[in-house]
Amino acid sequence: MPIIRSISGLRATISDGCLSRELIKNYISAYTNCLSNGPIVIGRDGRPSGKWIEEDIIELLINLGWDVKRLGIVPTPTVQIITEKTDAAGGIVITASHNPTDWNGLKFINSSGIFFDAKENSILWKYLDSNSQPRRLSINKGQAIEVNDAIKFHIEKIFELPFWNKITKYPLNASVDAVNSAGSKAIPALLEGLDCTVNRLYCNGSGNFPHLPEPLPENLADLGAAVRESHSQIGLAVDPDADRLVLIDENGNAIGEENTIVLAVWSVLELSDNPSEVSIVVNHSTTQSVDEIANKYGAKVYRSPVGEINVVKKMQEIGAIIGGEGSGGVIYSPLHYGRDSLIGTSLVLALMWKLNKTLGELKEMLPKNVIVKTKMQFEGDFAQLSENIRSEFPTNEMNIEDGIKIFYSQSWVQIRKSNTEPIIRVISEAKNEELAQELINKIKKIIK
Repeated sequence: MPIIRSISGLRATISDGCLSRELIKNYISAYTNCLSNGPIVIGRDGRPSGKWIEEDIIELLINLGWDVKRLGIVPTPTVQIITEKTDAAGGIVITASHNPTDWNGLKFINSSGIFFDAKENSILWKYLDSNSQPRRLSINKGQAIEVNDAIKFHIEKIFELPFWNKITKYPLNASVDAVNSAGSKAIPALLEGLDCTVNRLYCNGSGNFPHLPEPLPENLADLGAAVRESHSQIGLAVDPDADRLVLIDENGNAIGEENTIVLAVWSVLELSDNPSEVSIVVNHSTTQSVDEIANKYGAKVYRSPVGEINVVKKMQEIGAIIGGEGSGGVIYSPLHYGRDSLIGTSLVLALMWKLNKTLGELKEMLPKNVIVKTKMQFEGDFAQLSENIRSEFPTNEMNIEDGIKIFYSQSWVQIRKSNTEPIIRVISEAKNEELAQELINKIKKIIK
């Protein structure tokens, strides 16, 4: 498998030696040249390989005089919050997100608790490609500082948010599938702090994934069964680093990863004193249901290219409160600028409590759209492919900010090259599945 370097960080496979100790050392050495003075925060998801990667990174950094705050196995957003809210110079997350267990990687965070953007990554890559020497902070060794209350701190920051004053909670039963990774402690702790009863399905923190780790409906059959057997009102699934959230209703049915951000947006609008003044940012691949919900409240939706940092930059530019992606990522700026399954969970529960509705009832109230996603291996010339596609749709409105997005009156189709995998993603949305699939098939013919 290739080594994938992108705006989302580094990812590679372990068993074939692609993610080598030398590669990790080179990345960390380059990263030290991008930082001002201060401690470096390190957290990881539950993958067994994360342990030796963590130890290698800490040894390198303390030998260069850097203090390291070791959080251990925690959600990615927890690393972001600790980095932002303390005196840290930056943060490193050891994770390959939703990729299978043989993958691992690194995500780099600046002192504001935000992932490196395109400019910061270009500087990092310049140091990396020139084999620059690491920046030595002191002639003395640094310290490795164990931080054992990072998740507690994260949850306390959520409970300080003012929207809780607008709802009356009632007891709920919840089932959780954290794929035995970084959300294993955090999601149950949040739920118990909200007086929920928690049925832990895969929450042992071992990093041994019980199924494919991406929280897609086809991977969540066990969670659906657990919801039904335990009579839970909600099922919550997160990916290995717990920045993405997918929901199961009280009948054990997956409501679709796209609807996580739709419900979170709805919650923010419902809990707002001035919903028409709320600005929302989602990427170009996210469901148009966000726009339809926003329109009911007179709120404005803006779009960005795919990628968490792209959504964050747009949110900062326009002062958006809520943003995210259709993969289950929710970003709530009053807490921090990062995808966060804990705040996503909080906003969905707040909406259920505010409207006194079950998750299944909320799902029935959502706009009726069908989104179809597919992917194809692609190592060809995407620019030439783009030209071929544009020539096939000469009269349609298009957006080329992120691949090509072709618009119809109540539907759309998008073709884009993945930031993290050697594939092309084709996504369509329409008011029925037949039309959505028809749009996909048109694009597939051109690609083939």
